[in-house]
Amino acid sequence: MAGAPPIVLPRRPLRAGGRSRHDGPVIGDYTQLPADLPVPVDDGAADGMVGRKVPEEVGLADLAVGLLVAYVYPMTGGPGQELPHGWDDIPGARGCTPQSCAYRDALADFEQLGATVVGISAQSAAEQAEFASREYLPFALLSDEGLRLREALGLPTFEADGRVLYRRLTFVAAEGRIVKVFYPVFPPDRDAAEVLAWLRGRVAEAKGA
Repeated sequence: MAGAPPIVLPRRPLRAGGRSRHDGPVIGDYTQLPADLPVPVDDGAADGMVGRKVPEEVGLADLAVGLLVAYVYPMTGGPGQELPHGWDDIPGARGCTPQSCAYRDALADFEQLGATVVGISAQSAAEQAEFASREYLPFALLSDEGLRLREALGLPTFEADGRVLYRRLTFVAAEGRIVKVFYPVFPPDRDAAEVLAWLRGRVAEAKGA
């Protein structure tokens, strides 16, 4: 299935003088989320993913033999790094570091449920490795710089400053097929807890069957 072309997500109205409320580089605390971020809406871009086979691209199929939780995110920032123009005004863009750290902190809970956790973005392998080292992430971060999963799964994308990035989405796969998709994901720092709650409910349902 060919992926849809990237879209430019709507941003907040500009202030007088033509500047966004969050214009320019974001240099604050990447581990925290501003209270007034715009909320993304479900535009149906992830419809149809449930039931699909996990593709071979970026090594996903090997990881999905058992239970896999894959969270897909746009791009991470870091101290002293500039993010794309108006980043905080793009619905769903901000929050990759808090989301990843939440998965890190809950990793033991996922492992108790037999789940493997991976993060995926269109950033380079070097960028992924630097981020994982800086934030002490004990699970794999996969680089899909060529947007192969957009083609293989139809993952939604958007464009910021001329760069095509993935929109935030989390999917759960079991025995090689996608069984649940969380989209849109907001706020990002609660994603891990919401996925855990769903997995625990799935286990409880299976035991009661």
